[in-house]
Parts: sequence; structure tokens; C-alpha cells
Amino acid sequence: MYRLRTFGFVLILVTTLSFGAWYAPRALNPVPPSKEKLHRDNAWVSSSPYWLDRQACRWMSLCGIHHLRPDPPFIKIKDPGPLAGDEEGSDRRLELRSLESLQSMPVLDDSAREAAWELVPPPVPPPRTQKTFGKSKAHAKGKTHAKSKPGPRQPIPKFVLDYAPLVHLCSKEYFWPADIAEHVQHVSPHREDPVTDDTTPVNITEKLSLNNIHELLNGPSSSIYLVSDNDVEHRPEWLYSNIGVPVPSDDDDYDDEDGTNDSPARDAPWEDEARDDAQRLTPPTSWFDADRGRPIHRISDPRRLERQPDHRQNRGPRRKRGAHDHLRARVNKPDESGYSKAPAVLILVDKGSGILDAFWFFFYSYNLGQTVLGIRFGNHVGDWEHAMVRFEHGVPRGIFFSEHEGGQAYSWEAVEKVGGRPVIYSAVGSHAMYAMPGLHPYILPFKLLKDVTDHGPIWDPAKNIYAYHYDHDLDDDLEDPKKGENAGALVAAEENPTAPIGWFYFDGTWGDKTYSLADPRQWRLFGQYHYVTGPSGPRVKNLGRKKMCQNDHCTILNSLVPGTTWYG
Repeated sequence: MYRLRTFGFVLILVTTLSFGAWYAPRALNPVPPSKEKLHRDNAWVSSSPYWLDRQACRWMSLCGIHHLRPDPPFIKIKDPGPLAGDEEGSDRRLELRSLESLQSMPVLDDSAREAAWELVPPPVPPPRTQKTFGKSKAHAKGKTHAKSKPGPRQPIPKFVLDYAPLVHLCSKEYFWPADIAEHVQHVSPHREDPVTDDTTPVNITEKLSLNNIHELLNGPSSSIYLVSDNDVEHRPEWLYSNIGVPVPSDDDDYDDEDGTNDSPARDAPWEDEARDDAQRLTPPTSWFDADRGRPIHRISDPRRLERQPDHRQNRGPRRKRGAHDHLRARVNKPDESGYSKAPAVLILVDKGSGILDAFWFFFYSYNLGQTVLGIRFGNHVGDWEHAMVRFEHGVPRGIFFSEHEGGQAYSWEAVEKVGGRPVIYSAVGSHAMYAMPGLHPYILPFKLLKDVTDHGPIWDPAKNIYAYHYDHDLDDDLEDPKKGENAGALVAAEENPTAPIGWFYFDGTWGDKTYSLADPRQWRLFGQYHYVTGPSGPRVKNLGRKKMCQNDHCTILNSLVPGTTWYG
């Protein structure tokens, strides 16, 4: 009888655990999987060569547990041979470190970088007090047949750069901003077999560049992945993109003595000039729901309207001079902080009725996932993040921060600012974007999986950018064979007329495909993968969106914490 009760108890326990393990991933992902996704998942589970592993994966959501091991940001590697003057060889730690390690390590010089990347090093940047527009040695070496057609170009409106975001990269970051032109030099295209889901190398006739990538790889069928030429767990140097570390500032307004930006000067509430500019646009309009096909509308009683100023004069933010000008002068003066050799991407989208969306895209060659109980989840090659500032007649109204598969929108008054510019906090490893420093739990309950942000080095993306104007309606109207042939949907801005265009139309992903369960680097616990597929590019980020968010279900927060403001 005792054995029977014990057996029954064990059976109930196993059944309960199995049901919980089966139900948890579905509860955490409320979107029902499609038939295609279910087919892919079955094929992924079946890729394991071990019967026990497949059963544990199907019934307990414990996949590849025999692969579990530490996955640190950097590792020690053994040199392939003895160094010059060293008969015994040596262990050498990878050159790239977090910010703490970089303080005690010299930055790689051009000759060392050339030897590591087998490429001509990028040119010395121009003086950092000037803005650099898309100048990269890597893309300059490519052909120019995919550049914008000659003709009149539009400049970048001054207010877009005046209100460009500043990014606080995490002080514990290892994987810094990267140049997409450099990234494509270290990956090889692979095409997915539609039947087996396996990927095979694509034979191409010339070296990949930002100008030709869409012409060489886009096709009518099958997915294309830019697969790393190196085993990412060996941590090749290019993944870290050490050249992307922002240049420290010599200005006390942005840096402490240790260069960690622990307490940069923040705008006081009365110094928020955009708040004064916003008064020009009262009564409020439906700026948060913009569509070129229909004008925005006012949402106040027209009988109460006061005489409005002439908006033809509102070509940029109006500076209000007053008693606090001497306080603003130091914050707003040009300085040498925040320059990175890795260009950001600025895409301007006119939504009509005076609405302009400024999309700031930030690229990293590697996304290091977060850990739960020492187990890492969510790694992938290539990482696109973005923020979008929406302007109405040159006045900033709101800002959207991307966070993993989603994001959050805020009114302009809600977010923290330095020198009138919004501040973004980039999470360590994942580079997800947040409005505040601290811990940011996501997906798993009980704060098991969380992002971390802090007052790390400030990156000023406006100082080095690829800048474009984009007509989403024209792009949508193009037939598939014409897409990517530069029919005018994406046009380089006046400031960088030779900026590459072809990369924008690349249909594939910017990293490896999710590794199979047979791969010793892969595991999946309760629906969370160790390695996932790399991201698609900016073109699929709903640039023609009407709402502030990427989807129509969008809530715009008016404070960082309900009931308060960022300066309170």
C-alpha cells in the first residue's frame, strides 16, 4: 500500500510538472503559434540525436540540458601558435573588455585591427566637433551602382538634430555600437531550404557590401541569413566592435572624473524649451495618430480657440532667451563627448500635416542575452534597436523606445533630457532601450529575466550617421521585382549624398538562424532559447506607422512613473 501511494504521488508530481512546463511557455506567449511555426518547432525538436532529449523537450520543455554551461561575455583563448619571441606560447585574453577593463587597456591601433580583421582599417575620423555623415572605409570600397539617383535632395531639418537622442550605454557593456558596413565583412550568406529548414552557403560573385547586398541575395523565395564566419562562442574581435566605444567627454557637464557619466547635468523643469515651443501648437491635435492619407485634427472646442501663431515661421525650435540662458549655455555648447566611429542610421519619414517621424536606428554585431540562475538566454548575431521622435511642425511631441520585440512610447514632457535632448538608457548585452536607469524585468515572472541600465558612457549618435529620407507609400506601391532598385523610396539626405542604399532593401536577417537542438551551443528551457535568429533590418519596423508604437495598440505614457515626472 505504501509503495502504491508513493507511486501515485510521484505520478501526480510528474504530471503536474509536465503540465506546468507545457503550459508556461504558452502563457508567457499569448499569441497562438501558426501551423508553420508549429511545424518548424517539431522539426527543431526532432533535430536532436538523443531520444531522451527529444522527449524531455516535448513533455517537460527541457531541451538540450546536457549542453548547459557558463556563457560569459568574454573568454580566455589559446593562441594558435607561439608569439614572436615567445617559445612556449601564452594564454591571451581577448583584447576587448567591458568599460572597467578598457580603462586599464590601450585601445587597439590600426595595425592591430588590420591584422585581426584582415581589412584596411577605417580612416581617422574628422574633428569630433563636426557631424560626420555615413563615412566608412568599409562601404567606400564597395561599388556604387546601388546609390541614390542624382537629383534634388532634402536636407536634415535642424530641429531633428537639435532634439536627437543621447544614449547612455551601460558601463558594464562588452558589445559596443558597430558599423553595418564592417559587419557584412565578417558574415557569409546562407539560404534556408524550404523543405528541410537547413541552411546552405550561397555562392556569390563578389564581396558583400552595403551597396550590393540586396542585388546579390534577394530572391523570390527562401530566407537568407547572414551567418557569422566565426564561432561566436570563440568571441571574435569584431563582435565586440571596440572602435564603437564613444569618445569620452572633456566637459564636466557630461562626465565625472572617472568618465562614467554618473551624474551628467540634467535639465531643470523650467529649462525644457520644448515645453515652451509646444505652446505654439495649442489646442492639442491628433499628432499621435498620423497618416498621410488624412489630415490630423484638433481635439478642442473650436469656439474656444485663441488666435494661433503663423506655423510657417515654425521651422525649428524657438529658443526663449531669459534669466536662465547662462545655465543653458554650458549644457548646449559644442563639446567632444559622445562621438563613435560606428555610424547610427537616421531615417526621416514625412507623415503629412506637419508630422515628421525621425527614426534613429542603432546597430550592434552581437546581442548577449540575460541570465536566469546563471543560465543565459537570448543570444543572437546582429542587433537592431531604434528610437523614434515624432515632430509636429518642428516641435517634438513624443518618443518611442524599442525593447526586444516591443517597446514603449512617451510624451515628450515625460522623458529625461540633457541640453533639451531626450536620454535613452541602453541595457547591457541586449541593448534594449529604456527611459530610466535600473532593473527592467521582462517575459518571465518574479523578475527572473531582467535588463540592466545605468549612467554609462554617453553616445551622441547625431555626430556620425547615415541619413535618409523615406517615402513609405512609394515603397508599398512598388512591385516586387522593382523593390530594391532604388526607385526613389529611400533617398540619401543632402548631407551624405553618396550614402549606401542597397542594404536597406535586403530582405534577409542580419545574423545566424536559430541553432538546431543538435548544436552543442543550443538549449531551450521553458520556451526560452540560448540562441535565437538574428533580426531583420529597419525596413520591416513599420516605418509608415500611424501610432507611436510599432502596432496599433499603443499607450503613450505621460510620466516615467505613474503620478510623477522624470525630474520629480
